[in-house]
Amino acid sequence: MTDDEWALIEPLLPLPACDTARGGRPEKHPRREIVDSIRYVVDTGCKWRALPADFPPWRTVWGFMARWAARGVIGQIRDALTQRIRREVGKGSRAVATIIDSQSVKAASTVGKNSRGYDAGKKINGRKRHLVVDTRGLPLLVMVTPADLHDSAAAKEVLFRLRLMHPEITIVWADRAYAGKLITWAKKHLNLTIKTVARPKDSSGFVLLPRRWVVERSLAWMMNARRHARDYERLVQHSETLITWAAITLMTKRLTRNGAGSAWASKPSTCA
Repeated sequence: MTDDEWALIEPLLPLPACDTARGGRPEKHPRREIVDSIRYVVDTGCKWRALPADFPPWRTVWGFMARWAARGVIGQIRDALTQRIRREVGKGSRAVATIIDSQSVKAASTVGKNSRGYDAGKKINGRKRHLVVDTRGLPLLVMVTPADLHDSAAAKEVLFRLRLMHPEITIVWADRAYAGKLITWAKKHLNLTIKTVARPKDSSGFVLLPRRWVVERSLAWMMNARRHARDYERLVQHSETLITWAAITLMTKRLTRNGAGSAWASKPSTCA
């Protein structure tokens, strides 16, 4: 990371144990090296055990990744950066309109049978990533399921989580896989309006569809991180976390492109 990127992320991380009232042992490795290590794994796609010796031990890095994910820290960082970008482009900090789509990817041998499935439409044995973004393609929610779960079935859980996290959202654009009874269910139980965008009749090949192209572009952005070429994580929550880390990296680079991140002051730590 650059200094400006670290200035964005450091204030959003939880306090080290030794800085809390309860107290604890000082951390052996600087937080910045931990975050750099996680981003390295996501960007290059290497195994955790293949993390170069220049970084902290892989077990330490993996442990921080898992603990921050369990505490919801990664989602908080994502939301803070998303709101920051929206404000800088003149939008409200919270989105009211969103787009949803899914992506099926092959799963590695490390993925157990209980969290994978066969997507007959895409002919893929693996997992499915469900992504919700705002109208600028900024991520609001990611959920990973077995690939054999139909979009309309997974969407109930996705939209329920979305409503809890973002009660201000009123409309969701989607493809025709989300049509049918789901539209009525979402309106009745979540007060969400789902609008479908269909492909033109008799069209073939690539067609740029209104609204839907935004989330498809976001999925393509995530795939630039080599860790996401397929799903390697044993636990779906870790898969969701590393996808979110890819989004966080994109957003910090965007915010600091013109030095904007330098305005974010870092919190000094006495445990470094």
